[in-house]
Amino acid sequence: MKKILTILLTFFFFSFAFAQKENEWIAKGNEAYQQKQYGEAAKLYKKALDQSPGNTTAAFNLGNALYRSQQLDEAEKAFDNAVKVSKGKEVRADAWYNKGVTLTNEKKLQESIDAYKEALRLNPTDTLARENLQRALNEQKKQQQQEQQKNQKNKEQQKQQQKSKLTKQQVQQLLQALEQQEKNLQQKMQETKVPTPGQPDKDW
Repeated sequence: MKKILTILLTFFFFSFAFAQKENEWIAKGNEAYQQKQYGEAAKLYKKALDQSPGNTTAAFNLGNALYRSQQLDEAEKAFDNAVKVSKGKEVRADAWYNKGVTLTNEKKLQESIDAYKEALRLNPTDTLARENLQRALNEQKKQQQQEQQKNQKNKEQQKQQQKSKLTKQQVQQLLQALEQQEKNLQQKMQETKVPTPGQPDKDW
């Protein structure tokens, strides 16, 4: 995940302080997150979202906590929600980036590529998003090449199998040809056979 996430956690924590009830849950969530109690942090961010469903900080930080808890499907949804409720380009870009990282960990390569592209549309100067996008594209290209090689190998194997397989008609033709060769051979042997000599003449 991005370095900026910790900064965002701190930034949101200090800027909102304890003005509203949901921010108390966020503050407690931040404490749990910093102590690496990610499951507990996620629960606290969810409580903040129950109080205020449009709270960008709670939605964004919930995604981080779920990601750290290895709840990747849920983290995806949380980052989608952060993109939806956030009005700031930077936070939306970071949410797209984090979603991309989550998707990469789920081996969803094409979706992660799309997420990094969205992050770069919102923040073209994001070097981490650009680097991860390039890595994902390279990995996709590698997979495509491997898939092509595999398909080519399968085609060659199928051709070999087809060559080695004889149809019933071909087998019958082969047997008939062998029978004919045997008949021809026997006929030749008959034609070239030396006749048995007769009885010797008597001496008178």
